[in-house]
Amino acid sequence: MQRGALLDAARSLLSEGGTEALTFPALAERTGLARSSVYEYFRSRAAVVEELCAVDFPVWAAEVEAAMDGADTPEGKIEAYVRRQLALVGDRRHRAVVAISASELDAGAREKIRAAHGGLIAMIVEALADLGHEHPRLAAMLLQGIVDAAVRRIELGAAEVPPEIVEAAVSMALRGVRG
Repeated sequence: MQRGALLDAARSLLSEGGTEALTFPALAERTGLARSSVYEYFRSRAAVVEELCAVDFPVWAAEVEAAMDGADTPEGKIEAYVRRQLALVGDRRHRAVVAISASELDAGAREKIRAAHGGLIAMIVEALADLGHEHPRLAAMLLQGIVDAAVRRIELGAAEVPPEIVEAAVSMALRGVRG
């Protein structure tokens, strides 16, 4: 239960203040634990982020996959893939996944996270192959680049409002994947 409370506190801290807010003193304060107790569960901030990703990324990926399953066409699957990921931007679980890029993770943790991210990209490969792409895996990685760029725009609080960013990303993804 303590580990779960620590992870929930970490999600809140990441949501509120990004990776800078995720400190062991802040985790201890949020959970009512002694700072030394936090170290019994996690050896570093990177370990907290790594565990959040291990717990939250599969849930996030399942939501994207469920949205894609509800679509009947390859284009519909691509649109669902983009829209669902962008809809999750404000979700506390998503903050943990985004925090990875800004955290000081060791090589092993980064590899695990890359593998999980590869699973997300693998979801869209079939739809791209169904559209006749010669290199559907490459197209999937580029499509994810569009999603990642839109995520960054939304999180930065760009001049555009989030719905404009979502529509632009969907439009770009669909026109781009049609060749």
